[in-house]
Amino acid sequence: MKTKKVSMLDGPILPNIIRYTIPIILTSLLQVFYNAADLAIVGRFCGSLSVAAVGATGSITNLILNLFIGLSVGSGVAVAHGIGCDNKKTVHRTVHTAVPAAIISGVVLTTVGVLLSNTLLQMMDTPENILPLSTLYMRIIFCGSTFSMVYNFCSSILRAVGDTKSPLIFLSISGLINVLLNIIFVTVIDMNVAGVALATIISQAISAVLVVMALMKRQDACKLVLKEMKIYKDELLRIIKIGLPAGIQGSLFAISNVVIQSSVNSFGDIFVSGSSAASNLEGFVYVCLNSFHQTAVNFIGQNLGAKQHDRVKKIYWTCLGCVAFVGLFLGCTVRLFGRQLLGIYITDSDLAITYGLIRITYTCIPYFLCGMMDVTTGALRGLGSSLPPMIISIIGVCGIRLFWVYTIFQIPSLHSPECLFTSYTISWLTSFIIQLFVFLSLHKKISSTSV
Repeated sequence: MKTKKVSMLDGPILPNIIRYTIPIILTSLLQVFYNAADLAIVGRFCGSLSVAAVGATGSITNLILNLFIGLSVGSGVAVAHGIGCDNKKTVHRTVHTAVPAAIISGVVLTTVGVLLSNTLLQMMDTPENILPLSTLYMRIIFCGSTFSMVYNFCSSILRAVGDTKSPLIFLSISGLINVLLNIIFVTVIDMNVAGVALATIISQAISAVLVVMALMKRQDACKLVLKEMKIYKDELLRIIKIGLPAGIQGSLFAISNVVIQSSVNSFGDIFVSGSSAASNLEGFVYVCLNSFHQTAVNFIGQNLGAKQHDRVKKIYWTCLGCVAFVGLFLGCTVRLFGRQLLGIYITDSDLAITYGLIRITYTCIPYFLCGMMDVTTGALRGLGSSLPPMIISIIGVCGIRLFWVYTIFQIPSLHSPECLFTSYTISWLTSFIIQLFVFLSLHKKISSTSV
């Protein structure tokens, strides 16, 4: 399959960023569509309790997955740096280290997820009437962790070299299969949440096979030769250096969301259903914004390797402007059509839809701040600095949200969904401001030492 890659090292910045990012956005939307299809189909054919059962697993699943998905970020940054400085040996070794690392990560995730699902859900105070379904769904999803890891690592490599269209094609194929299997497993075989979970991991397996085949067919330093796969120590350490802090940061985000999900659970199963549907709609907005994070990582990573420091700064400000515009537009659009969109997931409870609108109002409209925070995180990772964003996340995201939930939210007059969801906006804004100063300082330091 021949795909025209986007040049990150030369040419006009804005058009190239748009060309590069649009396929990532579409690919990410398809990934979110997996879960959206799960929720929509179980909502229409199994009821709002099944929606709540699937939705209740999201934050805890992300908590475990994000730690390892961060390593895929490290592999992408390492490849981007190698391409920027034209070091083909480093690129080759990174690719052949990344794939076995993905497989090992998947095996570990499956073991942990299957064994701890029920315990973790109970720790989150998941309502008893949805706990069995949530546990079943979560365990099946974790059985497909290896496929998910392989896809994420390999697609990260393709994006680092400028190919964002191949992952889009692969997710289009597997996404269509996912929807078809959802319908068969739920409406024909009557498998409920087990059916949508099984459909998801089958589609993940298909996308993983396709992305591996794409790497095997390449004719450059990123070509994957299965018999040459091995763990190269230096390349693994480089992946871990960038990827582990990124994974810890993602897990810290998830920890704060687990705490908030526990607070959401305290309002009862109807509220959980509405919040779960709203959270899924937020996911569509988030992945569009997070796509600019991936763009910043790879564009800045390649230009740092090529020592084009002025271009690095221009790329950052361009990505920041793009994500702010897209975030405001999408956030306001989702709120405007919120009731109709929530009605896709929930057909048996007007109250659940009303609760979902509360969440959308307090999270989707200011979501552009989250996008600006993520772009700055990506810019720092592109510069090879992954530890500062992690530390900032501990303080600015996880710390603020935990403080908010255990202090302000506990005040009787403020113990409300509106107060709970306000913590998101405050944590995004605080983290972005701190990260902005760190990026500008680090970029200045790198530029002056390279002269």
